[in-house]
Amino acid sequence: MNIRKLSSRAGDFAATLDKLLAFEETADEKLEATVAAILADVKKRGDEAVLEYTRKFDRLPLASAGAMELPKSELKAAFDGLPSEQRIALEQAARRVTAYHQKQVQASWSYTDEDGTLLGQQVTPLDRVGLYVPGGKAAYPSSVLMNALPAKVAGVGELIMVVPTPDGVKNQLVLAAAHLSGVDRVFTIGGAQAVAALAYGTATIPRVDKIVGPGNAYVASAKRRVFGACGIDMIAGPSEILVICDGKTDPDWIAMDLFSQAEHDELAQAILLSPDAAFIEAVAASADKLLEQMPRKDIIRTALESRGALIHVADMDEACAISNRIAPEHLELSVEDPQAWLPKLKHAGAIFMGRYTSESLGDYCAGPNHVLPTSGTARFSSPLGVYDFQKRSSLIQVSAQGSRKLGEIAATLATGEGLQAHAQSALYRLG
Repeated sequence: MNIRKLSSRAGDFAATLDKLLAFEETADEKLEATVAAILADVKKRGDEAVLEYTRKFDRLPLASAGAMELPKSELKAAFDGLPSEQRIALEQAARRVTAYHQKQVQASWSYTDEDGTLLGQQVTPLDRVGLYVPGGKAAYPSSVLMNALPAKVAGVGELIMVVPTPDGVKNQLVLAAAHLSGVDRVFTIGGAQAVAALAYGTATIPRVDKIVGPGNAYVASAKRRVFGACGIDMIAGPSEILVICDGKTDPDWIAMDLFSQAEHDELAQAILLSPDAAFIEAVAASADKLLEQMPRKDIIRTALESRGALIHVADMDEACAISNRIAPEHLELSVEDPQAWLPKLKHAGAIFMGRYTSESLGDYCAGPNHVLPTSGTARFSSPLGVYDFQKRSSLIQVSAQGSRKLGEIAATLATGEGLQAHAQSALYRLG
């Protein structure tokens, strides 16, 4: 396997790294036009349009709009019917994810200043959230847990899940995860038409305040377009992993960690930074050795050869600096004392600390959310969390004494801006 090997000492390293990191989805005018047409059609015709697109794209001829919704009894049956090993694993993961996200809950607060004016912030959950879950063979129950449980912890009033079921095939693990997570309603629709139904509402599918969850290019485009009609979580790019290693971890472990993200798709990115040149060679050898036993070896090879890299750095300080420049989705800090290096690491969706902390644990059951910023957006974005399902309202209650003090200030500033009604609104209360 021909994974590129780079050195930070090379004169063209910065330019080479920038080129390696560059990822912009190619604008597909036909796709965008298709999505725009679907959104407009669903907004206009509602259930009728959704049923037509479901019949066309998922080959699922539903008899009526009501047939789009799965009864809760079917979700429970899916959960009860799981093999005990899967059910126990799902329950254990759900408990850990819930416990972690309970720590994120923000409370309302207020204080009263010296003139008796009360100021504060009221935190309230969103009323209704839509969760998009990919369907078909590439169905991920872990995505249900990671999106639904924080919403429930936040106190969201109603959680609506949409999941396509091509040819009527339902993924029992996904339905079981929906039951376990407390999803309120599930509709067997997908694609841009499902996003439109959630954003605009139909006679059958209620309009939501925010849409979360991953999807294909059509879903991503639809989410971009409906933003404003409702909120969205983020537009995710290809999966990424950056490993910083001091050269003392088993190279087989590191090679498999790189594989764990590369197997997602051909555009995934896996990069190793190490000050140990011999270790880099050992990881390359491990990758060659282990690749053939991977069921998704062709995808892994393509991803690693097109967007992967093994980078020799001067020292750990430089590794941290390069990591901050990359701002990876997943950062593994495979070193002896990871906490000592944390102050130097500013930008990463999630940081996996120590030799025994594989990124895959975070994908499923460690506790923190696996919905993370990609494509360098960890410079200004954060993982999905309870705070994404809460909103904040400012509180102001002015006393009579405070009104005199603040009224004069407000009137002076409003007059300066030429807004006399603003000024008089404040001055009228001065008596």
